[in-house]
Order: sequence, then structure tokens, then C-alpha cells
Amino acid sequence: MLLNTLLLALRSIRRNLMRSFLTILGIVIGVSAVITMVTLGNGATMAVQNQISGLGTNLLQVRPGQRMGPGSGGAPAFKDTDADAIAQQIGGILAVAPEGRTGATVVAGGRNWTTSVIGSTNAWLQTGNWTVRSGREFTDDELRAGAAVCMIGATVQRELFGSADAVGQQLRVKAFSCEVKGVLGSKGQGAFGNDQDDVVLVPLKTLQRRVTGSTRVQTLLVSMQDGSDPERVKASLTELLRERRKLSETDDDNFNVLDTKQLADTLSGTTRVMTTLLGAVAAVSLLVGGIGIMNIMLVSVTERTREIGLRLAIGALEREVLMQFLIEAVVLAALGGLIGIVLATGASMLLANVMKVPYVFNLGVNLMSFVFSAGIGVLFGYFPARRAARMDPIDALRHE
Repeated sequence: MLLNTLLLALRSIRRNLMRSFLTILGIVIGVSAVITMVTLGNGATMAVQNQISGLGTNLLQVRPGQRMGPGSGGAPAFKDTDADAIAQQIGGILAVAPEGRTGATVVAGGRNWTTSVIGSTNAWLQTGNWTVRSGREFTDDELRAGAAVCMIGATVQRELFGSADAVGQQLRVKAFSCEVKGVLGSKGQGAFGNDQDDVVLVPLKTLQRRVTGSTRVQTLLVSMQDGSDPERVKASLTELLRERRKLSETDDDNFNVLDTKQLADTLSGTTRVMTTLLGAVAAVSLLVGGIGIMNIMLVSVTERTREIGLRLAIGALEREVLMQFLIEAVVLAALGGLIGIVLATGASMLLANVMKVPYVFNLGVNLMSFVFSAGIGVLFGYFPARRAARMDPIDALRHE
């Protein structure tokens, strides 16, 4: 009986293809909108996590001042010896890198490019998960002597040297020339939209003596070992720096510590909330589509009153008539859900490519959208189906 009822429903849908398509259009738009919004939101969340993880693994960024951002509010800068003290006196530390940074125009082979010049040690590569694509790291002698050597990012390589091998070439940074010892592996866009590959790395003493003329260390990058307790490390780090900066118990910290993992969790949580809100807004169109199905089903019941009366007169049970129209509504809604899933998959792939975020297929969202669309058919198809099943056969046969 169920198979015959399903065939009757499909035959009725096929008789009015255009009307059936317009009926399910709201469901198609609703399902595709929900899946597309959620998929792009998940892709954006993953992109944020990937970009922040590119800053470094289990990384703490320590800067002077009581707030993050430019300027230290008059707080004294760090010294390179602070990095040595942290590495030697705090457990659970993988690497510590002092960092000085300035902007400068670099020149090579008649080309010039404005970039960020960073002074640090080889530990900077470890804290930031950097790889050396070609060439080598700095030697200990070069770091101690502040030698005229440098490593460059992929963007600087492309802008100044094109496809040529940059290792061994001369690069002028402001008033001094340095030899390119290595080219860093590409990392792409950072968490805040910056180009991480647009960088020239020199030994810290080289930056201090030949570029800035200052011994200021703007940032301490502290990479923690896997499995270490971040809160314990941060507490030990804070205590050590307060001691080294001669702060009394009543003094506030004149430095701040940023945990990139907490930053990643915060930003990911924000994007997840926005994804949920967008998905909820898009789901409203599913309800609109359900109302459209109920409206068309009521019209269909009115048009087929004599057919219903004839079926009831020759012995059809009320539940059979109810089932026929209910299945018809569910088939319409489910068909709209399937078409919406197909459209959403294509739209998500296209928009993810345009937005430069990963395409993350979510089986759960697709299945939930399909089941919800079928549920819409049951919810909004029941009233027209019950109206058809409760018709009086005599009155239905008299209907003009």
C-alpha cells in the first residue's frame, strides 16, 4: 500500500512539474543558504586557526606596556639577556627569541622594496614554525659578531630577485649591505591580514648596531613545550620579568603576555557564533518554503476534491488518503532539500575559493538540512492532508 501511495504522489507531482518546482523553490533556497553559510563559516574558522597557528606553536608573545598594540606607554624595553634568563630559569620552555623590528627599504640589483626588517636569533625560526627553503641559518659567530648577513622571506625573494637564486647575493638594507644566507619557506597571509613572507631577518646585534642604533628589544617570543601547562609557564614568566624589571609588589606589570592559543580560541569562538547566527537567519527561509508547500497542497486538495470523493466512495480509508497527500508533501520537501544540497555544495566550493578559505564538507549539516526539509513537509503537509482525508464523499462528488 505504501508503494502505491508513493507512486500516486509522484504521479501527481509529475502532472504539474512547473507548479511543483515553484512550490519547492523556498525549500531549495533555504537549504542551500543554511548549508552554504555554515560551510563558509567553518572554513573561516579553520582559516583563522591555521593563520594563528602560523604565528608559532604554543607561543607566548611578551611586549612592554600594559596593553597590546603599538606603543609601550613609556614602559622600558626588554634586553636580549631577558631571553637568556627565561630559557635558563623557566621549565617547559622550548625556545625563546628576542625580537627587534623596523621598517626599511631594501635594494638589490637595481630593484627596491619596502619591508619589515627583523633582528633576532635562530630561535626566532623555531618559535614561529619557520623553515629555511634554501641556504642556511646564521652561525653562532655571525650572531655574536653582528655580521652583515640576512635571510629573506618569499615575498622579498620574488620582488627583488624574481626566479633567480637569492642565496649568496648582496642585499642593501639602509646604509649597509648584507649577504643573503637563506630564503625562508612561504607562510602566506597572517592572522591579521599581513604578509608574513614580506620580511628580512638579520642577527639581533646587526639590527641594533647597523640599522636602529638602539639596543631595544621590542618583543620576546616564548615557545612552550608540548604538554606544558600554559598558566604555570605564564605565572613563572611574569614573576621572573617583574623581578628583572625591579617591580615592587604594589606596582602593576609594565609588560603584557599574549597567549596565541587563547587568541585562536577567542577568534574561532567568535566566528562560530557568527556562523550559527547566519545559519539561523538562513533557516527562516525554510519556514517560508514550508508555508508555500502548505498553500499549494491546499490548492491541490481543492482541485482534486472529486478525485478524493471518488476514492473515499469506493472504499479508500481516511488514513490512506491522509497518507497520499502527506507523502506528496514530504516528497516535495525532500526533493527541494536534495536540490538545495547540490546547489549549496557548488556554491560553497566557489565562494570558498573566492574568499580564500578552506572548503570544509560537513556531513552532519547536510544530513540535518535534508531531514529538516523532510520534516517541514510533514509539518506543513499534515493540515491539507487531514482536510482531504476528512471530506464527506457525497459532498466531494457534488463539488464543481
